[in-house]
Amino acid sequence: MYLIIGLGNPEADYANTRHNMGFNVINKLSDKYDIEVKKDKFKALFGNGMIEGEKVVLIKPQTFMNLSGEAVQEFVNFYKVPLENVVVIYDDVDIEPREN
Repeated sequence: MYLIIGLGNPEADYANTRHNMGFNVINKLSDKYDIEVKKDKFKALFGNGMIEGEKVVLIKPQTFMNLSGEAVQEFVNFYKVPLENVVVIYDDVDIEPREN
């Protein structure tokens, strides 16, 4: 099983911005694989389905970007999915991690 999480912001003001690229990818996957993303749980909209023979959960957190980890953590814990099976789609490109 895979969790595919598309990050974005839930307000209409962000609908056509790069900040919602994650939501846009989830919408495309939803359409292509006929997975309805309308269930509401853990501060996110989600849907279960199959992609290329694998069980998947498509997830669109409904918090703002900075709080999306809350929903992601809930889904990871609920489905007990290993982190290597969690795919997060976001809009930042190759940001180097900061050293503390």
